[in-house]
Amino acid sequence: MFPGATADRDAASYVVVGAPLDATTTFQPGTRFGPDRIRRFAETYDDYDQRTESRFSALGVRDAGDVRPWDDVAAYLDHLAAELRSVTYDDAVPLTLGGEHTVTHAGVEAVDPDALVVCDAHLDLRDAYDGNPLSHACVTRRALDDLGVERAVIVGARTGSEEEWDRAAAADVTVVPPEDARAWVDGLGADAFEDESVYCSIDIDGLDPGFAPGTGTTEPFGLAPREVRDLVRAVAPVADGFDVVEVNDRDDGQAAALAGKLLREFVRSHAAALDD
Repeated sequence: MFPGATADRDAASYVVVGAPLDATTTFQPGTRFGPDRIRRFAETYDDYDQRTESRFSALGVRDAGDVRPWDDVAAYLDHLAAELRSVTYDDAVPLTLGGEHTVTHAGVEAVDPDALVVCDAHLDLRDAYDGNPLSHACVTRRALDDLGVERAVIVGARTGSEEEWDRAAAADVTVVPPEDARAWVDGLGADAFEDESVYCSIDIDGLDPGFAPGTGTTEPFGLAPREVRDLVRAVAPVADGFDVVEVNDRDDGQAAALAGKLLREFVRSHAAALDD
């Protein structure tokens, strides 16, 4: 169980769902261990937060456990989307722990947002990777082309194929490179996503691998933890769903610790906005 996620189903405002998919990882596997690892490295965090004057355990978070994957990725994503959609039917916010980035497909399908805000080292705009359109390298493309997302903002992207950069030049994609991330986050006003529903996805490889080495495809020159923290704080009040993905077991817990902290930052900021 995610620490502090003790709410009953009927009382839950936020529901944690683990999605330990590890099917299309292209370099270092291990995302199947991500959800449990994130839960474990969040155990030391204090319940009380001085910034929001809140106790995480009092914010109505429930941990629904993991949706265990199988080898048919398309069928698994359909099943996961149904589980996450049931969370939205209960007027709660789904919080998905990955698992590879492909699981964002299910979160987006369940929430049906207008805009997708992604922290990611990679554009993930390929139409297919190794012949697979449901690869983790295609998830943002699928959201735009197949799931009805009207626009995507990719914060921290610093690499991609020629095909991806061509797709990123379209009007429905905004790429915020690492060197511009601080200014972009600081410039987000209350009307940044006016009249839009938003889904927020944090691929842990968006951070520099010096901070989060436990991920499948590390890419240097990335974001710092405070930049991603502030991105989450800024987007959370207008978001209807959240995930943190691509954590594996190939470090001493740095990536998992950051992932757990970012999930808590999302919940605290979302809840604080509701109280205003």
